[in-house]
Amino acid sequence: MSTLLLRLTAPLQAWGVQSKFDRRDTQRAPTKSAVIGMLAAALGLKRDSARVPELAARLRFGVRVDRAGSLLRDYHTAASAKSAYVTHRYYLCDALFLVGLEGEEGLLRELEAALRAPWFPLYLGRRSCPPAGPLVLGIREGRGLRDALEGEPLLHASAGADTLRLLLEGGEGDAPGYLQQDQPLSFNPARRLYDYRRVEELLVRLPGGIKTQVNEASTGHDPFAALEVD
Repeated sequence: MSTLLLRLTAPLQAWGVQSKFDRRDTQRAPTKSAVIGMLAAALGLKRDSARVPELAARLRFGVRVDRAGSLLRDYHTAASAKSAYVTHRYYLCDALFLVGLEGEEGLLRELEAALRAPWFPLYLGRRSCPPAGPLVLGIREGRGLRDALEGEPLLHASAGADTLRLLLEGGEGDAPGYLQQDQPLSFNPARRLYDYRRVEELLVRLPGGIKTQVNEASTGHDPFAALEVD
């Protein structure tokens, strides 16, 4: 097996699992259902496509929390001719995640190509949250999920942190685990279906120490260049 690595960051992200009606929550890390949805959008799949549960079943999912970000609650009002009400929408601000998808290399190659030239626009949980900067970091050939996530250099300069949270599907050893209902079976708006999957959480230290491994991703864009005077 190999692992496809993704870099997920933006000013705002939202990873809901139990959102209902006027309360739209977010988990503190990306969910498998949202990332599978992003892959489906990149491939141009319809919401009721049979490939959605197939992708979820063939890919093992993991997240490394490089920067946890902060929680934001958006005070939002909605009104109609008959009523008005307040909705509460939660987001993660300035978070940065390394996401790993472990699977067969042929499938990972297909997904990598689709993410680099997506059929539909991509977003991090909600349409108002497009990804910032480079998204695809590439395939780590012959490396399992945990090995790839632990072996990748830190995605930003860090001060003070000496361990990182690692969330692995299916678990590794005796790490504490829990069930999360984000294994997508159907995105059909008339009948969305999600199964439970097991997630185990670990605290890991990167080889060589977190403070010394920095892999700053840059788009080469200078926002102040237009202000310069010749």
